[in-house]
Amino acid sequence: MHYVTSEPVQATLPPHKTIIVLIDPISTSCRIAQEISKRGHHVLALWTSKYAGDSSDKRDKRSPAKYGCGGLRYKLELEEGRDWNWEDDVEGGVEGVLTIVNGVAATFGLKIVGCIAGSGWSRANTLADALAEKLGLPPRLAAAPEKNRDVRNKNTQQELLKESGLRCIRQVCGSELDGTVTEFLEAETYPVVVKPASKSDGKGASIKLCRTKKEAVDHFTHLIESAPGKIEVICQEYLRGTEIIVDNVSYNSTHKTCMVFKYDKRPANGERNVYFAMIPVESDSPEASVAIPYVRNVLDVFGVVNGPTHAECILTEDGQGPVLVELSIRPHGGDGSWSALSRALTGGYSQIEASVDAMLDPMAFEQMPNAPPSPFLAYGLQVHLISYSAGEVIAAPGFEVIKRLPSFASLSSSVGIGSNVEYTVDLLTSPGVCLLLNKDQPKLNKDLEYLRYTEEINALFVYKTRVESLARPTAATFGNAHQRIKSMEKPSLLRIFSNDRPELARQGLMKKMTTVDASKEVVVVTDPYSTGCLIVNEMISRGYNVIALWTLGFSEEMKTHTPTAAGKMKYYAEITECESLADTVQTIYKAAGNLRVVACLAGGEAGVDCADIVSERMSLRTNGTGIPNRRDKKVQQEIIRDAGMRSVRQAAGKKFEDVEAFLKSEQYPVVVKPTDSAGSDGVKLCHNFEEAKEHFNYLFEVEAVNGGFNTEVLCQEFLRGKEYVIDQVSRDGIHKTMMVWVYDKRHANNSAFVYFGMVPVDPSSMEARILIPYARGVLDALGVKNGPSHAEVILTSSGPCLVEMNVRAHGGDGNWRSLARGLTGGYSQVEVTVDSYLDKKQFSIIPNLPPTPFKSSGQEIILVSFSRGKVIATPGYDIIRKLPSFVYMETGIKIGSFVERTVDLLTGIGSVILMHSDKDILESDIAKIREIEVKNELFEYERPGAMIRAASDLNLMEVAVNTGDGF
Repeated sequence: MHYVTSEPVQATLPPHKTIIVLIDPISTSCRIAQEISKRGHHVLALWTSKYAGDSSDKRDKRSPAKYGCGGLRYKLELEEGRDWNWEDDVEGGVEGVLTIVNGVAATFGLKIVGCIAGSGWSRANTLADALAEKLGLPPRLAAAPEKNRDVRNKNTQQELLKESGLRCIRQVCGSELDGTVTEFLEAETYPVVVKPASKSDGKGASIKLCRTKKEAVDHFTHLIESAPGKIEVICQEYLRGTEIIVDNVSYNSTHKTCMVFKYDKRPANGERNVYFAMIPVESDSPEASVAIPYVRNVLDVFGVVNGPTHAECILTEDGQGPVLVELSIRPHGGDGSWSALSRALTGGYSQIEASVDAMLDPMAFEQMPNAPPSPFLAYGLQVHLISYSAGEVIAAPGFEVIKRLPSFASLSSSVGIGSNVEYTVDLLTSPGVCLLLNKDQPKLNKDLEYLRYTEEINALFVYKTRVESLARPTAATFGNAHQRIKSMEKPSLLRIFSNDRPELARQGLMKKMTTVDASKEVVVVTDPYSTGCLIVNEMISRGYNVIALWTLGFSEEMKTHTPTAAGKMKYYAEITECESLADTVQTIYKAAGNLRVVACLAGGEAGVDCADIVSERMSLRTNGTGIPNRRDKKVQQEIIRDAGMRSVRQAAGKKFEDVEAFLKSEQYPVVVKPTDSAGSDGVKLCHNFEEAKEHFNYLFEVEAVNGGFNTEVLCQEFLRGKEYVIDQVSRDGIHKTMMVWVYDKRHANNSAFVYFGMVPVDPSSMEARILIPYARGVLDALGVKNGPSHAEVILTSSGPCLVEMNVRAHGGDGNWRSLARGLTGGYSQVEVTVDSYLDKKQFSIIPNLPPTPFKSSGQEIILVSFSRGKVIATPGYDIIRKLPSFVYMETGIKIGSFVERTVDLLTGIGSVILMHSDKDILESDIAKIREIEVKNELFEYERPGAMIRAASDLNLMEVAVNTGDGF
């Protein structure tokens, strides 16, 4: 959406019989053309080949509406190649253009009183200088530039400064990668800036901050080879300090400063130097006091005598004063969006009005102050909007909020409905610019604070919804940010253990051996992976033999899913399930030989059904098969509903028609998932009917994580509330609670469901007293009498509601085991699971609930990334492992990995177990980890050359203007 005036610009002065030639009047120069028109003068627009043509892009760039000047009407527009031609490399080539320009003036009976370039492109400036000279108009420069001494050339500018004794930048310039350039690149401290010497040799994006010699050489070569002709490329030192802008207008070598700005640059979204604002600087401030005279000396050295200029300087950190980065012999860019700010601060003028005064009203220019008033007549700044999220925009409510701020003056943005917004990491990814103005500084500061808050909570935009993963940490191990690395890929995982925490050793109720001769007995464990491997090792440590029974279809990859803590698995035997139950039992007996089979239990989700069937057939401790499909999430909900317990509204089916009516009637979002899955395999939160249908169909096309294909898909209401986990172990229908956990889920990186941790819940708390009886009731309803269970429950406003009951141990590779033992004083679900099957006495003395208060303080921290990049160092790991409460860390991120911003478990970067007897120390350590996450200090990233573009070069579409009369 553009802000445009509804009628052509009306002259505010009587019409003159004069015309001004503007070559390529884009950006701020279009506003200068508008000011000229307001004063009753005519404007002839000459478009060079860069902007001439019928393409939509070029027509858009020529449109005054693009620059907030929709009412501007040129007297005539002439395009190179269609209306005129200019051979800029031929002596006298300008004569043909001169003839056409004079002919236009004669046709309308107008006098040509000005000729200026409207862009920084050197070809446009060369033509403007040549025409002005032929027309007898005041020149921009004291003398026409020599071919090799063009003061618009960045290399020439630094050479002239050096010759004059003014401070300049260390640099080298060349048209080929010769010894001089190579020597500079070898000797200079990095990073260095590599850029074309002239604006005509490349766009702003051709300027690159190179962090290594190789990057510098590569970009130098790229610029040379990609240019249509011979060009020069500059390599410069990188200046650190405050970036200052000094805007001047000159008339007959008298330079008047219209405004001084400084850029507010800070870290954001993982980048160190993001533009947050352009702040006016009063002329008697320390910065302006040194910058203004320095820039005026630069203008004299360069021979600038007339017209607007825009100087970019750095006030370096070493205190040596300003140094010029570049002088643009044109007005400040950015579409002139800053002009309203300048007028408010100065009392009525900006560089735009001053430029027209210098050209058409010398007396008015003479009366203009030498520098802006100090103090300013109002308070204000240009805010560069920052996006902390990304997506396709369907609404921009934050814009409406900003427009209602008392200090609002204007808002310019290229973002509209359907635009894709990115995380702001540079000027090109900023979603817009806003001017704030107020005569009351506290009110301005309050509005600015509110605007920044709107950004931080991601309230600027509403995005097109995307299918979000509801994967849960209990089924996860953390790996690479894009490709989940499970613990089956141990060489890619980094696991760090604390080596100096003796209190983590086995203690209290722990039992190492049984009172029977366990060596003559064997236990069958079906599909032992993840935490199941720890249960196997616990059995082996007590002297039992273990047979691994792999179910049909269980993937070979998952068989290697072994936690590092379990080490190399040593089974008495490994066998595979047969087509018939009878054959499977026979295979077990054959593998056991003379050993007595004393138990059969599941070592993972995929093995639950097999364990129930086999244990029942072999008359072992069992949950039996009295309830078919106990693992089926749909069946679970139906059973507890029939038992009078809160359950989820749902529908399931083998074809979409089975769930279509439910999906059309249910409030969104809804959860769509397989009825039979491990952890959160295939579970998605869908925000509309189309997304739900798409995911439903998708689930029938993909293989489940444990092998095989989904046969039925479940659609459920989305439960709102905190998410809890209740870990229990049962024996003969007696359920003992091992631990209650609550997930710490927060909004981060524009995702509503980012896991930050898993926190133990005191069993005496109100939540636990509600959740534990509910979870035990679910076990009873489902007929679960023996072994470990892991319930996931949402505590809704109407009470607890089951998400799913897993009749197996808590997953996540059992990383929580050491924490659980520390909290309870010596036991966890792993040890008690073994007790429940193999040691009745030991199970009987396990407490019904964990102790209250806990024996220690601790929690699992899930690491969250607020930045992205290729990792070259992991300093945050060293910080974490030195924390007093550190126990254990697991991550798949190492040097060479690519980290993404965390939006779900797939982009999670690791898990840390913290525990300490002193709760204050624990809280301090948690705060430290969160601090280094937010400050992006977990990793150092490879810093590829950053493409640099000045804020003043940006083109933004104006979408809103405060039409009030406050300024």
